[in-house]
Amino acid sequence: MAYKTVNPYTNELVKSYPDATSTEIEAALSTGNSLYKKWRDEPVNSRAVILHEIADRLRENEDELAKIATTDMGKLYAESKGEVELCAIIADYYADNGAEMLKPTPLSSRNTGDAEILHQATGILMMVEPWNFPYYQIMRVFAPNFMVGNPMILKHASNTPGSAAAFEKIVKDAGAPEGSLTNLFASYDQVADIIADPRVQGVALTGSKRGGQSVAETAAKSLKKNSMELGGSDAFVVLSDADVDKAVDLAWRVRIYNAGQVCTSDKRFIVADNLYDEFLKKLKANFEKLVPGDPMDPKTTIAPMNSKRAKEKLQGQIDKAVAGGAKVYYGNQPIDLPGQFIQPTILTDIAPDNPEFYDEMFGPVAQVFKVSSDQEAIDLANNSELGLGGIVVSADSQHGKAVAEKIETGMVFVNSFLVSLPELPFGGVKGSGYGREMSQLGLTAFTNEKLVVTAQEPDWNNPAGGLAVFK
Repeated sequence: MAYKTVNPYTNELVKSYPDATSTEIEAALSTGNSLYKKWRDEPVNSRAVILHEIADRLRENEDELAKIATTDMGKLYAESKGEVELCAIIADYYADNGAEMLKPTPLSSRNTGDAEILHQATGILMMVEPWNFPYYQIMRVFAPNFMVGNPMILKHASNTPGSAAAFEKIVKDAGAPEGSLTNLFASYDQVADIIADPRVQGVALTGSKRGGQSVAETAAKSLKKNSMELGGSDAFVVLSDADVDKAVDLAWRVRIYNAGQVCTSDKRFIVADNLYDEFLKKLKANFEKLVPGDPMDPKTTIAPMNSKRAKEKLQGQIDKAVAGGAKVYYGNQPIDLPGQFIQPTILTDIAPDNPEFYDEMFGPVAQVFKVSSDQEAIDLANNSELGLGGIVVSADSQHGKAVAEKIETGMVFVNSFLVSLPELPFGGVKGSGYGREMSQLGLTAFTNEKLVVTAQEPDWNNPAGGLAVFK
């Protein structure tokens, strides 16, 4: 696999990186396993100081790190800076709260002993991460597992190697022990071999449904615990009582953030029929104001796609949808710039028999649907192979909450952006994967939930002790 940074705005090759060698892989496994054994004898809170130092160094190097991410995959510089800050927030959160959340959980039992669940490390974790948030995707897994005591090996996307190397350097410079996080420019065949190694005890992947299926199959063969955060075709439901101006102001922002290349970015806009025409008109007006250009320029408001391949895939999906009966309400025109730009586009009249009805469009394309009732909106939102997140907009928050509770996804936000914060669990259902990252759920995603019962003097004749049956 060729790891290289090709600037998606200039199309210039910035740097190529050598593929991982078998020697480097064995060193990563050996070092990580030794560190796991060492960490088992150290208190959890001993790692908090280093995690805070990582957060500090992220903030100190925010400008440089943001530039690397923007050069790697093209997002707006301001968005890259925000991503670095979010990573620092996540690191601080687990440094502050990880030890407390990992304390043993006492259990009430009829047994005469004291019962508790210990949350213990399990071993090396293999991380397979995507390009769209090249730092944040790593930090979501790294921060909690660093506190737990699971060393990590990272296989990042082939088009964001600069970001992977930069993140690893921050971790090392902060004083984390060798093996805490090892970045490898590995091929998928090498990843399969790493997963099969007995020193590896878990796999965390964020990526496409197809990629998740492949890695999950590999993990299952070796009986390795895994979490899968896959794609989303999230619904943005505008109920009949919504303020259309507020709905549109939220809608256009969530659709074009990161050039629309967000798993949880709403892609299907399901609008009540009494607001449909006005919603379309105002969404178009906001799309028309967007300014493509250099993502390092603060005047630019729509960034290029992350790569030529991504642009071609999305354009092919648009063409296929239109050929299948969809109508272009706005956009789908070429942008006269050298970068990998897609003009923000609005599609309507996408019927269930359209070849693109169930596909995730990973870019600045809004699919808008008209519905005549709350139930029709719920049914359409749930008519998806994916189930990651979603947004419901209503003038009555309780009305919105009632609808949100019926949508089949891992996350739904009412009258708000779908935000990602360390205290909120992140993950989906159906084709969007399983498992959760962030919050306490993410902290214990790869722990051994070990039951320890410390018995008092047993009463062998007391059935309540659960022992009499063995007499």
